[in-house]
Amino acid sequence: MGWLMVVMPLTLLVMGVPIFLLLLATCITAVVFFTSLPHVVVHQVVFDSLNKFPLIAVPFFIFTGDLMSRGGISTRLLRWMASMIGGFRASLPLTSLGFAAVFGAISGATTASVAAVGSLTYPRLRQAGYTEKFASGLITAECALDNLIPPSIAFIIYGIATETSVVALFAAGIIPGLVLGGIFAIYIYFCSSKEGGQVRQKFTWPEFMAASLDGLWSLGAILVIFGGIYSGVFSPSEAAGVACVYSIFVAAFIYREVTLLDIFNIAARSAILTATIFVIVAVAGLFGWLLTISGVAGAVVTFIQHLQAPPWVVLLIINAFLLFVGCFIDTGTALLILSPLLLPIGRSMGMDPIHFGVIVVMNLTIGTFTPPFGLNIFVFQAMFKTPSAILYAGLVPFIILAIIALMLVTYIPALSLIVLPYVL
Repeated sequence: MGWLMVVMPLTLLVMGVPIFLLLLATCITAVVFFTSLPHVVVHQVVFDSLNKFPLIAVPFFIFTGDLMSRGGISTRLLRWMASMIGGFRASLPLTSLGFAAVFGAISGATTASVAAVGSLTYPRLRQAGYTEKFASGLITAECALDNLIPPSIAFIIYGIATETSVVALFAAGIIPGLVLGGIFAIYIYFCSSKEGGQVRQKFTWPEFMAASLDGLWSLGAILVIFGGIYSGVFSPSEAAGVACVYSIFVAAFIYREVTLLDIFNIAARSAILTATIFVIVAVAGLFGWLLTISGVAGAVVTFIQHLQAPPWVVLLIINAFLLFVGCFIDTGTALLILSPLLLPIGRSMGMDPIHFGVIVVMNLTIGTFTPPFGLNIFVFQAMFKTPSAILYAGLVPFIILAIIALMLVTYIPALSLIVLPYVL
């Protein structure tokens, strides 16, 4: 059965079959024709894959991010970030980068970030004279920070797949997210002038104070989420629910930029996106379970162990493999299928499962803006119709920089683990 679990999905993927259908078809074929298991096991495992309390956070964070982008919260966050960075060289693209990081500290979904950040900052970058290549590459790549800066849906899915503490993963992702953002910022600072942008905002204390006062309720969302989680008041899933209620209150009653009908429409969109994610979660859980009982998981671990390579080489191989996978499969599916397979390899090398989780998520994060199937690429092109050749060219330097950041996080475990004793 092992060969079927490898060959059939790859064949269907090349044929263009949707991810959830190719996984489901493979699983049903394996159960019906290659095992003596009762067919009801399919329903049981699928249900068990979704019967995870941390998954409740996914629709809540999706809803919060969408509501923020339409309820006036994101525009005030952008103004606040611009008021601080104004006066610096490359202030507009740096503001965009900072806004993506702040938005990621509330949303957790990269696609939502592309929609919110792109709609607000891409037109400003183009009006300021930045090239289409630079501006499109920047927006598409910077929004991947949502996967690393907590709260992160990717870390929630990894935690479920490997039974690892989601709170610890959130904490471990903070510094790697800042490292990736910092490397992007250095590149932006020194290279933006070559991309055509010459407009520089001006920092003034009155504007900073006004923006801070205007954005106080928006910034409060970050305090609610982080303060609640790390003070132990509520879990990440509960924090997501509180963030929803807080965002509704601020958008509807403080800023008064959404109506009850708007909230209903946002909830409907969030439900559709959540259903899309959960269908993949369900069938990927079944696929991963069959990989385990078929012996494929053990064979992969045994093969890598028999290479007798030093740990740094094994990590390099895993990184290369995950970077390749991230180019073709979405983050959630890859995490659910591959995390249970790869974590035993990390454990066999004495790696901390939290550090290993950051490495896996960071690899697949790069995949969100890597051609040909990065989700961020699809969202950006759907919004702005940028030709693939221009967008791909703009992404090249950001992909290289992201790989450099990945190597730092991979081989310097302290970047992921140093904060854990202070927040747990």
